[in-house]
Amino acid sequence: MKHLNRRDFLKLSGASLIGVTFGGVALRAHAEQLDPANPQAAALKYTHESQVEGQYCNNCAYIQAQGEDWLPCALFPGKKVSAKGWCNVWNKKP
Repeated sequence: MKHLNRRDFLKLSGASLIGVTFGGVALRAHAEQLDPANPQAAALKYTHESQVEGQYCNNCAYIQAQGEDWLPCALFPGKKVSAKGWCNVWNKKP
């Protein structure tokens, strides 16, 4: 049995962390736009254009990025929602 020394452990941990980070970025970059007809989107009454003043996907706590027209949302894994969109689970970002 090979023992892992502290230096090798830190190298392996750092490389793993970088891989997970870039992997997540790559997955978000290739996510497709959420279709409001999607069963989960329909159940949450998702729409690309919010009709509720001050409540938009880009200021919701579930959004996982900023500064884009289409953003990844924790409620819809693998999909992007419109920054101007809304659903009935909207929760103000702290």
